[in-house]
Amino acid sequence: MVKLKGVKAIVQIKKRGIVTILTITLAAAFLAACGNTPTTSNSGSTNVDPNETAAKVNGKVIKMEDVDRAVKAQAQGQDNKLSPLELAGARLQVLQSLVEQEVMFQKAEKEGTIPTEDEITAEINKQKTHSGKSSDQIEKELKDSGMTEASFRETAKKSMAITKLVEKITGKIEPPKDSEIEAFYNGNKEAFVKKKGVKLGAIVIDPANNGEGDTTTDEQSAVLKGNEIIKKLQAGVDFASVARESSEDQSKFQGGDLGYVSEEEMKQTFPAQVVASLMNPQFEVGKIITAPMMGKFYILKLQERSDKDEAVTLESPGIRQQVTESLISSRKQLLAASYQAIAMAEAKIENFLAKKVVDNPNELSGARPAGASSSNTNTAASNTNTAANTVAPANAANKPAANEPAKPAANASANKPAANAPANK
Repeated sequence: MVKLKGVKAIVQIKKRGIVTILTITLAAAFLAACGNTPTTSNSGSTNVDPNETAAKVNGKVIKMEDVDRAVKAQAQGQDNKLSPLELAGARLQVLQSLVEQEVMFQKAEKEGTIPTEDEITAEINKQKTHSGKSSDQIEKELKDSGMTEASFRETAKKSMAITKLVEKITGKIEPPKDSEIEAFYNGNKEAFVKKKGVKLGAIVIDPANNGEGDTTTDEQSAVLKGNEIIKKLQAGVDFASVARESSEDQSKFQGGDLGYVSEEEMKQTFPAQVVASLMNPQFEVGKIITAPMMGKFYILKLQERSDKDEAVTLESPGIRQQVTESLISSRKQLLAASYQAIAMAEAKIENFLAKKVVDNPNELSGARPAGASSSNTNTAASNTNTAANTVAPANAANKPAANEPAKPAANASANKPAANAPANK
């Protein structure tokens, strides 16, 4: 894997840049609706009138109920553990993001990038599918969170409108010249390294009944299905074909391809025994290994292994294109952040919540509610069973904790550095 460390200075946008706007809208709303968060708010001096005006953007009102809904979503159900001082800080931070969102949405209205009702419906359906929950579950949790279908659609509408606005603005970016690509490579040669690691395929079996048509709805059915898949693979059936047909993971659309994963990245996600097996030179390319991880069963196929870090050049397959895409992405982010900065400067913004804090500096307390903790105590479990050719019940070994980093996604390029070494040497 190529680590483009030198690109950080280009692509890193401040916390209150355009990225903040895009993540606080639809994602935050969906977490609020589908995150099993409690619907009660903090008591005492932290209570506010939900219809109170928190801020105005060019005359458009942002209510306190909008602020607290977003706080609840970001806190993932832990908002009732915040002290009054912490809650006030969270509200101010969230309100700033909502103000930025409203400024950009008003720009989207002027630029004609508002999505159609059909586009909004399609995006909501996609989000619901990716949540892994049934329609009844989502409907109940929307109701429990105090969110209506109408308010959810409005949030989706704003998020999509801003995304389309950014795409319109950044569409002016032209591809970098060859001289620019070469200059970047020559200035960051130490970053162009294919890290020691493996290329993996995966078939994932989820014992949970997520209501989305999975054939396994409990541990017993998952074990049976896993063992049937193992028999097919041992009989010579193509791994990618089985993955497309049987995997209960988004990677099935890529034939189970997880892409290239460095040893360092594997250690953050996979059980130690699995990493050791995959990196062992005696474990042949093409072999299968199974492991229960994150409450699911994984059937992994080793497709390629690099036993040492290797330097790559612009002539290596795919590298020049990936550097090009990285530079274009960096310039788009910079342009979007600059556009937002100008929009914010031009807007008439009245932050009544901030004024309230300034006018009442002694009304806040830093004391936490009784029993609240300031840190997470969850720890990852270890010693996972990694038998090579049998799917074991998930409770046969200690599984990673629920908050352990997720597995490499099928579209891992979204979370990887901008350029990767070629998959096949």
